[in-house]
Amino acid sequence: MYAKRKNIRIVAGLLIVGLLVLIGQSRHLQEDYASEVFRFHVIANSDTEEDQALKLQVRDQVGAYVSGLLATASDKKETESIIRAHLKEIEKVAGQEIAKEGYTYPVTAAIEDVDFPEKFYGIYHLPAGNYTSLQVRIGQAQGKNWWCVMYPNMCFRDNTYEVVGEDEKEQMYQVFTLYQYKKLIESEDKQIRFRYL
Repeated sequence: MYAKRKNIRIVAGLLIVGLLVLIGQSRHLQEDYASEVFRFHVIANSDTEEDQALKLQVRDQVGAYVSGLLATASDKKETESIIRAHLKEIEKVAGQEIAKEGYTYPVTAAIEDVDFPEKFYGIYHLPAGNYTSLQVRIGQAQGKNWWCVMYPNMCFRDNTYEVVGEDEKEQMYQVFTLYQYKKLIESEDKQIRFRYL
């Protein structure tokens, strides 16, 4: 009986240690991604149908402007520097689109560190956590938001959003280590099933 309890304690201890190691690895991996990734976040004035449609139009215009600026950006630091130097122009582009649609909402653009939920881009999985991003806030910024990864580019491809093409895949190969890239294409469900087996 004593031996059985001892074995149960050992197994329970090993499970706890294993769980803590997995949590630590996951947190460390997210921090690795955050050190390489620059995100893009647009927040609508409200959740009305009109404000949500406006949010996407602002996204399109800002995205078209920014993708031209970032055509030669080689890393997160350069991306952030380019965006920081053009925040007023980004606000202007967004404001012109808002005015064109007949609204008078103010708009702000800023670079901030923000907590994002887990996100899938096709086969790519980016864990939840804190990331540096371009924040575009429309009006009261109380509505549902839209976000993606600006660097490496998982946002913009021929005016299509959240579509990762061959050029973007190549960029990710260059930005991330092999381990990071492999984890980027593994969902948590796959990892959990593998670990369980």
